[in-house]
Amino acid sequence: MTSAPPRIPTGTYRLQLQPAFAFADAAAAVPYIASLGVSHLHLSPILQAVPGSTHGYDVVDHTRVSADLGGEDGFRALAARAAEHGLGIVVDIVPNHMAVPTPESLNRPLWEVLRDGRESACARWFDIDWEQHDGRVLLPVLGAPAEEVADELIVDGDTLRYHDHAFPLRTGTEKLALPELLDAQHYLLADWRRGDAELNYRRFFTITSLIGLRQEHDDVFAATHATVLRLIGEGLVHGLRIDHPDGLADPAGYLRRLRAAAPGAWIVVEKILSGDEDLPADWPCEGTTGYDALRRVDNLFTDPDGAEPLRALHREQTGVREGFDYLAQEAKAEVLASGLATEFARLRRALDREEPVAGPGDVGRALPPLLAAYPAYRPYPGGGSGSIATMAQALTGVPGQVSEAAREIAELALADGEFAVRFGQVAAALAAKGVEDRAFYRWYVLSSLNEVGGEPDHIGLDIPGFHAACERAHHLAPAGMTTLSTHDTKRSEDVRARLSILAELPGEWAERVRTWNEWSRPHRSQFRPGPDGYDTYLLWQTLVGAWPIAPDRVVGYLLKAMREAARATTWTEQDPEYEAASEAFVRKVLADEELTTDIAEFVAVVDTHARVVSLGAKLVQLTMPGVPDVYQGGELALYTLVDPDNRAPVDFAREHTGIDADKFLVTTKALRMRREHPEWFAGDYTRLRARGKEADYALAFVRGGEAITVVTRLPAGLAAKGGWGGALLPLPEGTWTDALTGCTYTGQARLRHILEDLPVALLTRG
Repeated sequence: MTSAPPRIPTGTYRLQLQPAFAFADAAAAVPYIASLGVSHLHLSPILQAVPGSTHGYDVVDHTRVSADLGGEDGFRALAARAAEHGLGIVVDIVPNHMAVPTPESLNRPLWEVLRDGRESACARWFDIDWEQHDGRVLLPVLGAPAEEVADELIVDGDTLRYHDHAFPLRTGTEKLALPELLDAQHYLLADWRRGDAELNYRRFFTITSLIGLRQEHDDVFAATHATVLRLIGEGLVHGLRIDHPDGLADPAGYLRRLRAAAPGAWIVVEKILSGDEDLPADWPCEGTTGYDALRRVDNLFTDPDGAEPLRALHREQTGVREGFDYLAQEAKAEVLASGLATEFARLRRALDREEPVAGPGDVGRALPPLLAAYPAYRPYPGGGSGSIATMAQALTGVPGQVSEAAREIAELALADGEFAVRFGQVAAALAAKGVEDRAFYRWYVLSSLNEVGGEPDHIGLDIPGFHAACERAHHLAPAGMTTLSTHDTKRSEDVRARLSILAELPGEWAERVRTWNEWSRPHRSQFRPGPDGYDTYLLWQTLVGAWPIAPDRVVGYLLKAMREAARATTWTEQDPEYEAASEAFVRKVLADEELTTDIAEFVAVVDTHARVVSLGAKLVQLTMPGVPDVYQGGELALYTLVDPDNRAPVDFAREHTGIDADKFLVTTKALRMRREHPEWFAGDYTRLRARGKEADYALAFVRGGEAITVVTRLPAGLAAKGGWGGALLPLPEGTWTDALTGCTYTGQARLRHILEDLPVALLTRG
């Protein structure tokens, strides 16, 4: 009889559910996934989302398991299949927001609010500023002002229709003339262009089709969590991934309520940590979803000696001379004045109600630079978890003429009250939209480091620094998640592994870039601009990282990157001429056999070293402190880009050759070892130091005294030195067997022997 899964997973496997890969497809993959050695399936959101949603984060009904995925019967069949193979289930939940769908009737709580206004029983659900727009909810869904599209607004009984949209009519207003009817509603239909400046409900970042929830109310929490908690109570769900807790008014309070409702569940949170920031100590959960581990692993395998040559090449190709921090603050300021203008206006109104001592002019001037200078996702009222120190750091970036006002604002942002809540929520959205979705697409000295929470101007992490981070993780969050790829990573792990090699080969890389620029010159239109040097340099990095890649994937990626950067074109003010010229250039480049042959040849050189990084990063992630999550397909070579590219269903029957075979071996051996000996990986983390001139090319550590991880780092540099030479790894007492090769070692083992067949080793005693 199959035993129940452990409360703390030994390893999870992430599946991205969607209509093209639903519960039945996941159930069919269960035997394969179980064979990898994980203890739990990790599922994207399972509740009813907007019909056809390919991600599930746009929930419309918390009472139902998604019909698009197979409904509750389909989920129960998947859970039964998983249980047969000893797998538990972790599900992703979305407490921060719901969809504003089309038609709007799909979201019944929202429908009731639109019909009945602030007196609705569901008005407490949504984070709406009722004082703005005279107690009406602005809905920016029209293609033009209402008077210009009046012929397209149709009264249908008690419903007002606009193309595919549907809105409830306030009782008794059905027979009014259209202008009076519109004025009588609890909502204000508006031109879509008014959204960023005038919206009066909190969004998920800048996405108007996602409306913020108020989980601080017990009834809202109960209604939005009832189905998931019922499934936990029935033993069908065993763990939860919490999406974007920093959007909530009180993340710690929310987690306390969730922990009380699901005391036995394993809970991890998508909390983005920056620099040396720790998870807030008062959050009752196991840890984060692992971006902090991801960036440390990536930096471990990135050569800091390549930083200056890569910065010089970036300046040459893009003309950008400023550092990343400068560009990030500049991008934040832009977003605050545009995409987040309505959120900033609401924050300013909350500040005005606090009656600050400083003059209103100084306060108005101080708030934007303080927000832009805040270096983490958000502070928390009360000033715990490093918020005081981080706010002090932010104050150093505020101009002197408004510094006194900024200090007063900072104190209010760390106190209890509405302003503190709004400041934290806006700061989180600003970090996401200003840094991750704008600055990261404007500054890519080495784009592999441009992941959430990352500091891409800080290139490389030495072995002592990595060990110290692991020791801290083991002490603070030993059961948190680790990851290398997710549905949100801008580049998957093996794309980043390739790009990390550029830091070791900056001269060769610069030569190729200049050559490709010259070869591709004839492919540029004489009549239309684009892509400029800026976007072209990102294209070359993308092609090297994801090669071979179909033209449609490259075109889709570059279009998203250009619009996110908001330089030559944007999401709201598109430049069709620039976009068309850039697409034509990409397609001509990829049709040029001479050029693509040279790209492929360079990628082959990179891959001789990137294979070492891919295997090393994977083994480190699977054996370092924390619970490893494998993103779908990540047991094999994974060369995907930002969503939606990284969310496509994977081929579980793909033949394992080359790096696929090696990565599959490393992944399965490590996961199975964790499943069979969880006590080893819950045990101590102990540094193991190599000896010899080449010692810094090897990272080694012991888990629980019984398993040793050994990996090669900076492989191009090691190859240039001629290999391992006489470098030794002093092993603890006993005979150690490599689970990957079967070879045994004792005492002062030579690294060239341990790492002869594979660039990594997983040793066990006996």
